Amino acid sequence: MMIMPSSSSANHDKQHVLVKKINYTTQEIEIHYQIGCPLGQIFYLNLSSSPFGFEDFNYTLFSCPSSVPYISTGTSYDCLTKLSPCLGNINNQTNYYALLGGYCSISRMPLVSCTKVLDYASVPDLFTIKQANILKLLWFIPDCRRCEDLGKECRFKDEFYSTQKNHTETQCYVLKGPKRPRATLRILGICALSVVAIVTGIVISYVYSSTKTEKESQLRIERFLDDYRALKPSRYSYADIKRMTNKFKDKLGQGAQGTVFKGKLSSELLVAVKILSNSNEKAGEDFINEVGTMGRIHHVNVVRLVGFCADGFIRALVYDFLPNGSLQNFISSSAAAADHMSRHDNSNFLGWDKLQDIALGIAKGIEYLHQGCDQQILHFDIKPHNVLLYQNFTPKVCDFGLAKLCSNSKDQSAISMTTARARSLL
Repeated sequence: MMIMPSSSSANHDKQHVLVKKINYTTQEIEIHYQIGCPLGQIFYLNLSSSPFGFEDFNYTLFSCPSSVPYISTGTSYDCLTKLSPCLGNINNQTNYYALLGGYCSISRMPLVSCTKVLDYASVPDLFTIKQANILKLLWFIPDCRRCEDLGKECRFKDEFYSTQKNHTETQCYVLKGPKRPRATLRILGICALSVVAIVTGIVISYVYSSTKTEKESQLRIERFLDDYRALKPSRYSYADIKRMTNKFKDKLGQGAQGTVFKGKLSSELLVAVKILSNSNEKAGEDFINEVGTMGRIHHVNVVRLVGFCADGFIRALVYDFLPNGSLQNFISSSAAAADHMSRHDNSNFLGWDKLQDIALGIAKGIEYLHQGCDQQILHFDIKPHNVLLYQNFTPKVCDFGLAKLCSNSKDQSAISMTTARARSLL
């Protein structure tokens, strides 16, 4: 529903109409008069303070006696329309006719017995209203771009709206009352953009940090899996050994059975690679004993065999790297031991408590070899050179070249000691 203003006190200054259609492209709105006499209400329509207007026409109103025959609105009288019965009197003795001005001549109309009542200027199309009780109204969108560029408000230049071109001009004006200056609005805009940029940066940083954390976690898992695969002795080629030791760049020591080099199996797992010498006629047997026994052993006081190499005449053993070297370096007074101690900036004497802990660790390792394995292992070469020390001086028994596998049978009470090389530590 829509309320139309009226200048007639008889219509209570308001007309209630139904909005049937709105066309935003052509800026038209169709209203429908449901009750009453729309033709009578049109003459009292007052749109001076309304944003709507209409295409206006000039009409002349005639009053004719009802005794005059009905005047047809055929081809000859397209400019003439009958406004009765709603504009007629109570006794229906008078008919009213509206003549469209500017197009039709009164002399051509059959209005001989009729009397001119009034001239109406700026009236909507009465023909359309009579046929369908529909009135088309127009509204206008003013061109306010110039005013907006100046930072001002925009309004129609005239005090009322009309369809005439000279009544659609606009003018710029300054709105009274408090108004934020353009500089303040610019500062607020910059602050808003800054907040958006900061929030966007925080979100991007969070996503990047989360992605980086996930990648680091995945990398740790991959490293763990690489190290886990190394728990079981693996067979390496000679090319693997060269790559592992960086072409034998870092030499740790040399003995009768071979040369030991420092290597790297992964980014976090260091190893000691022992290249066995072929000068000993029993080198092949020692290699088999080492691999055969070490692959069965998993104890904190026994060095772990990471892998081995048997590539032609090249034989090598890969152990965990123990940075403190052998026990011989800490209990011997030889020049080599003194040189080792000077490089480590440490005293040659570990103290009786630490020596006792080392002795107990060696004993636990030997006990595991004798009783903890599925098959008894006799080392036959326990000596300080074959006891390596971890970072916290945890002892680890190594070098199983002379080791023998023995049955756990209680019937076997004697074992040959002819192959033993080292004197007993005990």
